[in-house]
Amino acid sequence: MSSTQTLLVTGGAGFIGSNFIHRALGTTDAHLVVLDKLTYAGCRANLAEAEGNPRFEFVEGDITDRGLVDSLFDRFSLTAVVNFAAESHVDRSIDGPRPFIESNIVGTFELLESTRRYLQSDKSDFRFLHVSTDEVYGSLGETGAFQETTPYDPHSPYSASKAAADHLVSAYHDTYAIPTLITNCSNNYGPFQFPEKLIPLMILNALEGRDLPIYGDGLNIRDWLYVEDHCDGILAVLTKGKPGEKYNIGGSAERTNIEIVDTICTRMEKLRPADQNDALKTRNKKSYQDLKIFVSDRPGHDRRYAIDSSKIREELGWSPAHDFDTGMEATVRWYLDHQAWCEDIQNGKYQRQRLGLS
Repeated sequence: MSSTQTLLVTGGAGFIGSNFIHRALGTTDAHLVVLDKLTYAGCRANLAEAEGNPRFEFVEGDITDRGLVDSLFDRFSLTAVVNFAAESHVDRSIDGPRPFIESNIVGTFELLESTRRYLQSDKSDFRFLHVSTDEVYGSLGETGAFQETTPYDPHSPYSASKAAADHLVSAYHDTYAIPTLITNCSNNYGPFQFPEKLIPLMILNALEGRDLPIYGDGLNIRDWLYVEDHCDGILAVLTKGKPGEKYNIGGSAERTNIEIVDTICTRMEKLRPADQNDALKTRNKKSYQDLKIFVSDRPGHDRRYAIDSSKIREELGWSPAHDFDTGMEATVRWYLDHQAWCEDIQNGKYQRQRLGLS
């Protein structure tokens, strides 16, 4: 990726987007323009290390604002869009689907329309990369893995909205010859993830001696991908992927939810021993494992996801650099070392209460 490239990174202040910004600034020479609405999960502080870099610019705004998006295309002579902007928490989509429709479907449509206008003159090197999820494929049985050709079968308002966006992106390639790319990733974890998601929620609850709630029987399975590896995969697709194609990106690290919680308890015991944690002593708990509780399952909870990443591995030469153990060790350490960030991003927005009970 050369210094002549200028990327519009939507949702760049969120979890995966901010990690992508840091990774791209460190491994490429591209100019990066972040457009982010700064909703509850997007935080300018996530980009603190990028501030002041001459190759980084931040614009606060909404991807559904066509006039703003058009102006950014023209002002920066963009060579690519990387669309991370999305509402992404299944439980929130159960409580209130409308923001998911507006951001994930309408927002993607507006970006595509701005791109279509911009590409009326010849810009053959342009790329539109849409970041999606494995949840669009639905649920698996005990065996098998999602491939790029797996039929879509979404089961929540969140996954349905992402599926719709994926179809729009594909349609704009086929109808208008826009050079699009789609990536579908497995569950990400790592720094800067908002604490409503399983791994940071469990880390922070354990630290504070709060319950560790596990949905249903705890045996729902996800494939886990360290966020830095995901970002490297996106960069590989952006630079080497074939327009019109989609690429699955997974960590080959299937774990049940209860295995995830047990792993966090083990890491916490190593880094913050229970017998030295006053919050546990107050509750008369001798170990982090004692904080586990089982709660009613999430409506429409998919049983198992697994990603077949052979296409991106074989065609583009990508593979994850982190195994699950090293990634989890780094993640738990990061949250323990960044408690001020955790407090700031939750302040007035979220108290780690259960969502998705509607």
